[in-house]
Amino acid sequence: MSKLHDSRLMRVVFLWLGVVALLLGALGVVLPVLPTTPFVLLAAACFARGSERFHRRLLAHHIAGPIVHEWEEHRSMPPAVKPWAFGLMAASFGVSLALVPTAWHRLMLLGIAAVLAFFLWRVPVRAADAAEPDTPAPDARPSPADAACQQASRAEP
Repeated sequence: MSKLHDSRLMRVVFLWLGVVALLLGALGVVLPVLPTTPFVLLAAACFARGSERFHRRLLAHHIAGPIVHEWEEHRSMPPAVKPWAFGLMAASFGVSLALVPTAWHRLMLLGIAAVLAFFLWRVPVRAADAAEPDTPAPDARPSPADAACQQASRAEP
């Protein structure tokens, strides 16, 4: 977690920017053109600099918390999320394109979809088998060298 800003005024500014970003993210849940995740991540960054309380509450949220935690820890998305994001984006923009009557609006939606797809394509994906740095994978067996070291340490008085 980032440290709070030193200035009280800037902490208030970051807090309000975080609230606005979170509200935009909430709107993105129901509006197909407005993305949710970037606004939630922006809110988390603002809360980290403006309010420890709001940042902790966002991390504790059952839906937004894992997304924010994943981004703060690894600066990536889990492997299964990217195909879902592309699929939901395609479905959302597909419905929007079908409902919009004018060509100008369709072109605008296609432009927004292209920018969003480029952004999503650039977000790194963490390897599926990557474990947390300080915890071994559940089925990991020690290497022969590690096993020999463990056996030698048990044999010492």
